[in-house]
Amino acid sequence: MKKIVILGFILLMGMSVCAQGIEFFEGTFAEAQTKAKAEGKELFMDFYTSWCAPCKVMSKKYFVMESVGSIYNKKYVCIKVDGEKGEGIELVKKYEVKAYPTLIYAKADGTLIEKTEGLKTDTDLINLAKK
Repeated sequence: MKKIVILGFILLMGMSVCAQGIEFFEGTFAEAQTKAKAEGKELFMDFYTSWCAPCKVMSKKYFVMESVGSIYNKKYVCIKVDGEKGEGIELVKKYEVKAYPTLIYAKADGTLIEKTEGLKTDTDLINLAKK
């Protein structure tokens, strides 16, 4: 009986380690598009800035949740876009980002599906992904 309890504990610990939130792709927008096309997924873009408090809340509290990650990782290639640096500056213009955070849902070719601004909770994120 003791061995079963220990085995159960080990399995639960392993499941906790495996539980994860959104896996953000590290690469360029073009590389994310290529990956999305190859995997038959859409794009999810989190437009943020270093000074944006709601952006930080979403990154630390909601994007890390397993319930959010399980949906987003399956359906999207997810990327974080700093609106004030690198290619983010051009993407802000392309998608007419006016506030942070802005979340963009797009087809693999970059065609806009949905754009939403402001802090979103886990429930909001899940509902947006299910649209």
